[in-house]
Amino acid sequence: MPSSGVVRRVGVKPRIPGEPGLPKAAVPALRVTAAGAEGDYNRYRAVELHGDPDQALLLVTEDLLGQLNREGWPVRPGDLGENITLGGIAETELDVGTRLTCGDVRLEITRPCDPCTELYTLPYVGRDRGPAFLKATAGRRGWYARVLAPGSIVPPAPARLDP
Repeated sequence: MPSSGVVRRVGVKPRIPGEPGLPKAAVPALRVTAAGAEGDYNRYRAVELHGDPDQALLLVTEDLLGQLNREGWPVRPGDLGENITLGGIAETELDVGTRLTCGDVRLEITRPCDPCTELYTLPYVGRDRGPAFLKATAGRRGWYARVLAPGSIVPPAPARLDP
């Protein structure tokens, strides 16, 4: 039987010149198209990747956030730039090729998200602690996903790994 959990939070950050794409602010509902979350802007995805559909959304588990918190990093949902925060699904259950349904949106994980220097803008990181935080989040910054079926996600929406 596939693992199941819940979408605890959804978030976006509109394009604001001079500001990074994180943290993502919580929104009551997320409308998802093949291109990603409506109302969300990610400079790297838009400019460097030219809207790559394999990086339409970023997902993070509460499990991962808990790990980082136990290591002394007070990471909150949205801080890593994720659009979807998942509860009840272990970080180890996600990998490239994993398919999941969040609300009525179907997704497929395409690759891990690499940490970048935009994370230095978090108030508990900064330039001095930035390199240590990048090291702490290497291989642990969440997962990019492509949209297989668009729709809406209204937390607390069910989330399940598909067979």
